[in-house]
Amino acid sequence: MGITVSRAQEAILEQAVPGTNRSLRLQLIPAGSFVMGSPLQEAGRTADEGPQRTVKLPAFYMSVYETTWEQYNAFFQDEAFARNSEADAITRPSPPYLDFTLGMGKEGFPASSMQQYGANMFCRRLYNKTGVFLRQPTEAEWEYACRAGSTTAWNTGSDSAVLQDYAWYAANSQQKYQPVGSKKPNAWGLHDMMGNVAEWVLDQYDSTYFDKLADDVSEPLVLPTRRQPRSVRGGSYRDAALQLRSANRIPADPVWNRRDPQVPKSKWWNTDAPFVGFRVVKPLQQPSPQEAEAFFQRYLGK
Repeated sequence: MGITVSRAQEAILEQAVPGTNRSLRLQLIPAGSFVMGSPLQEAGRTADEGPQRTVKLPAFYMSVYETTWEQYNAFFQDEAFARNSEADAITRPSPPYLDFTLGMGKEGFPASSMQQYGANMFCRRLYNKTGVFLRQPTEAEWEYACRAGSTTAWNTGSDSAVLQDYAWYAANSQQKYQPVGSKKPNAWGLHDMMGNVAEWVLDQYDSTYFDKLADDVSEPLVLPTRRQPRSVRGGSYRDAALQLRSANRIPADPVWNRRDPQVPKSKWWNTDAPFVGFRVVKPLQQPSPQEAEAFFQRYLGK
């Protein structure tokens, strides 16, 4: 695997989140290529994880931790939005019908239960407030960052026993998500890439994703054509070790929002998915204002 790092780039960035006293810590992920997907002999492998392809990616920044509740909630409580009822209807979610934390904790814990729309609105608010463009990672970026140079089933190796030190999952979580960053990071300094909460990625889920990729492809992305299903990665606190494998792919399921009483159902919340959250990336090449707006229109308009 080829890896290049520009000395002109800072290894760590701190991005302020207006309305909170916590910043997003972003780690530089080096440019390189990797083999995406899983080999036929990998235990737990499913058909949508291959055939394996070599994928090339430029460098980018990724948040070290999953987005926390206090960071995510900051834009819901923005007074400027609250004073403008028309803007409020567009930029803030409908009031939740449930305590989406289920008593598991808020401050320092991963935000969860949002649909991808809510995660994208978080990025749009930050862009409007700071001028810094952030988004969810693509499937390829996510797997590349999770693997951190590894080629084994987990980024910790082939022995699932080691996961205890790196991940919150069914074997040690007591069926609750836990404070972000409370387990060891992977080789590139990212915490909770396996377990805790699963994470939204940008791509429309496609079970034939790899069949449609050429080998040696650069920056693949399945653009959305409809709201469901989008892809989720990483496994969660309720999953077994095999679901935490770097190549494991999860399609979003409408059942995650089955108890929502709204008609039509909320595009913000997933009432039955406290196991899904997100983290963000910052492209080194920031888009123009026109490109950023086009991006948000694509992902917020579906």
